[in-house]
Amino acid sequence: MTPDSVAEFTLSITKALADQLAEALDSLAPCPLTSRNLDDLEERPGVYVLFLDGRRVYVGKAEKALPGRLEQHLRKVSGRSGLSLDRMGFVCVYVDKDMDSIAPERMLIARYGSRGGVPWNSNGFGNKDPGRRRDHSLVKINHFDVEYSIDLETPVILSAAEVPVWTALRDLKKTLPFIFRYDTSTQGKAIMKAASVAVSPAATTFRAVIEEIMRVLPAGWQTTALPGYAILYREREAVEYLSAAGYWRKAQSGDVVWRAGASQHDPSRAPIPVDSETERGDAEPGDDG
Repeated sequence: MTPDSVAEFTLSITKALADQLAEALDSLAPCPLTSRNLDDLEERPGVYVLFLDGRRVYVGKAEKALPGRLEQHLRKVSGRSGLSLDRMGFVCVYVDKDMDSIAPERMLIARYGSRGGVPWNSNGFGNKDPGRRRDHSLVKINHFDVEYSIDLETPVILSAAEVPVWTALRDLKKTLPFIFRYDTSTQGKAIMKAASVAVSPAATTFRAVIEEIMRVLPAGWQTTALPGYAILYREREAVEYLSAAGYWRKAQSGDVVWRAGASQHDPSRAPIPVDSETERGDAEPGDDG
């Protein structure tokens, strides 16, 4: 037998799948990310690509239903400064449920890496609420939330009926396109249930509504606008969150005062790993993460 008679053969099923998925997605023309276009999609699992100004920026999957997953992205983008929905587009393909086990979005991230990449997959775009322990962390300077921070002028419409603050906050949280977390401790909940608020019909933005709510809470409460979300807690003294854009605080005088924050960011430009925590952003609608 000669060397010409023997060779190695390795079957790469994942590469073949990635190639075919990419070919299917690349053959499609992006359409605007609008509710009307999402309504035309079937309630099926799939893989999708988001575009900003015609450039591929994010690839993800929907384990159960593409419309609901893409609606989450639509809502998130709608509540960001410097980012408008008319700049966003998407393409998608339906896939078998079994394909989720091989993480098709990871294969596509690797494939697109040599073609300009998908930057939002490594900058925190898909992240969920990091939790109270991470509120004081410095956000990386190249993070999605730094480039496109929450819009404090996001439109909000709440009932003008007088309700407990707890109820108003619950309704506000449901309305907002960004994360809003507030004190749910036993003592904090009792205070918010004891105080009532009637939101003026003229208060039609997050900023205006939160200022009205803050006015009826006792002194020492503080609402902080972090790059990617807002929080409301009792703080014994004014707390400077390192990456915060600013905060409202209820003073002893009864005034609600807005103060600019430090807006400090981690200068490290190392990309955020696409790990299990980042991928939590691909949870199905209704998951709290």
